[in-house]
Amino acid sequence: MSAPVRYSMPESVPGRVRKQGTRGRFEQWLLEKRVHQPAGPESPEDKSSQQRWWKVMCLTGVDYFSTLSYLPGIAALAAGALSPIATLLIVALTLIGMLPMYRRVAKESPHGQGSIAMLEHLLPFWRGKIFVLVLLGFVATSWIITITLSAADASVHLVENPLLPRFLDGQAVTITLVLLLILGGVFLLGFTEAVAVAIPLVAVFLILNAVVIGVGVAQILANPTVVVGNWGQALARASGGGPVGILGTSVLAFPLLVLGLSGFETGVSMMPLVASEGSAPEERLESRIRNTRKLLTTAAVIMSAYLIGSSLVTTLLIPPAEFQPGAPANGRALAYLAHVSLGPIFGSVYDISSVLILWFAGASAMAGLINIVPRYLPSYGMAPEWARHIRPVVLVYTAISVIITLVFRADVNAQAGAYATGILAMMVSGAIAVSISAGRRRQKGAAVAFSILSLILLYALGANIIEKPDGLSISAMFVAGIIIVSLVSRVSRTTELRADRILFDDEARRFIVESLEYDGRLDIIANRPQTQDEAEYTAKEASQRELNPVPGGADVLFLEVEIADPSDFSGTLNVHGVEVAGRHRVLRTSSPAAPNAIAAILFAMRDATGAIPQAHFEWSEGNPLAHLMRYLLLGRGDTPPVVREIIRQNEPDPALRPRIHVG
Repeated sequence: MSAPVRYSMPESVPGRVRKQGTRGRFEQWLLEKRVHQPAGPESPEDKSSQQRWWKVMCLTGVDYFSTLSYLPGIAALAAGALSPIATLLIVALTLIGMLPMYRRVAKESPHGQGSIAMLEHLLPFWRGKIFVLVLLGFVATSWIITITLSAADASVHLVENPLLPRFLDGQAVTITLVLLLILGGVFLLGFTEAVAVAIPLVAVFLILNAVVIGVGVAQILANPTVVVGNWGQALARASGGGPVGILGTSVLAFPLLVLGLSGFETGVSMMPLVASEGSAPEERLESRIRNTRKLLTTAAVIMSAYLIGSSLVTTLLIPPAEFQPGAPANGRALAYLAHVSLGPIFGSVYDISSVLILWFAGASAMAGLINIVPRYLPSYGMAPEWARHIRPVVLVYTAISVIITLVFRADVNAQAGAYATGILAMMVSGAIAVSISAGRRRQKGAAVAFSILSLILLYALGANIIEKPDGLSISAMFVAGIIIVSLVSRVSRTTELRADRILFDDEARRFIVESLEYDGRLDIIANRPQTQDEAEYTAKEASQRELNPVPGGADVLFLEVEIADPSDFSGTLNVHGVEVAGRHRVLRTSSPAAPNAIAAILFAMRDATGAIPQAHFEWSEGNPLAHLMRYLLLGRGDTPPVVREIIRQNEPDPALRPRIHVG
């Protein structure tokens, strides 16, 4: 008589058993780098791309600081002689409002998801997912338009330089496309190279601007009576002669200057790139939060000083007529002063620096897109798995940027409305998120302050939409595009296993091992729990033994799946063993979708024990289309055929597939 077979059951079994073909060298290179998916402070870090906080600040600063190339001119057109006062409002908003807000976002969303992650937890199920998709639409609008608009503005600076050959006239589209392709190539090489390029660009640009502003201040101090007197007269005319008029005109111009706040969201989104210190994961996380706050504070202080200085010298030293469309200072006020005050050689050096930093401003936007969007859509099942990898998404974003450039013919003004709308929508979401967070923590003073900030930003967003409604239309196209692509991807991925791994507790493993040792079989009865008492399982077992080929003496295990959040897509399945009335043994788990969880657990049993599970079901009553919609939206429907199809698609060998019996 042969000895009985002894079986073992591991605690953890990998999920997603679909066989992968051999990857070629290009595919291996393309999928080499993956966006880090944090699950908590204990999650592993990708230290290969981390940099000191001040270096990452330079990467965010190419977007933030590059607005000096065009913001003084926008301020002069919007507010005229009141430009310095309107700029002071922006500086006050930066230091008193935006900086505290994003310092808080950095603490509450320390893995780089930003305010979107904070808002995601406020709405459950599909409402939360759709809300995040809408916000991601505005994020995509802001950052992709940042890429295309900055490259287009860089090409304009290049074309308008008086020392360059005239054959560049009319070639703005071609120049913009070349800049976009080079930018994409830099990111295909990796983040380290992007940071290495950003540091000298920011350093040189800030030094040149300091020289231009310093020379301008010296000119004002050399002849203060005439310069300040002329400005005073212009100020009196513009304001109507009183402080109320000054404040009113400045407030009206304020929404057009909010573009000077564009660096905060990208700064938070790049937190995973900020190096940290500490021996424990929690210590490193706290260190990263502190370093990111240093990054945000330093950038805000630097930008505030430059905004005040640039607005003052450009308003006091440049005649108002020079700011008008087509005039030499339009869109390039500091460059105009560089040429006039310091000569064509220095002016050309300044132009080159402006061109480079405007072109590379797209780098911070690209980094923000890479760090945020792939963390949401693939985990929702709303993008292919390759969207978690850096190089494929860089290619996609570069292709979209090329298409947008061709559609808008590299016209900066045509893209400005969408740019402002996207940025302001992100800022509004951040202000609302921290307001709610402070309220829930019973921090009344902070909640009131951030609520006021939310109203200010909502005013700016509304005024911008009224002034440039095309911006909202473009943003709506991005939102609709993301939602449509996401839902189509979700439907196309419904037959994936969705389980990263399956964890069995001690009781579950004991049940499986004992069932195998009893008769060498694994007979699983799928049950949708009702009362979960002895009578329910007794009746279910008797029914299945009658309907399906369950041997009379075979041991059976029940498998039950509780639907958690059906809008989620994948994760870890925790299988618990429960014994009912001393005779019925039940395996229970929770999952976004019952059929996918059942298939994943059946595969895990097969892989762990070598036995092919026999799963027994009964048909569901009702319309098949209704069952399909319930499965897509609620995670359950007519389960047996869906389980069968998932198994078929994930195991090409019929002999190795778990058996499905339906009666």
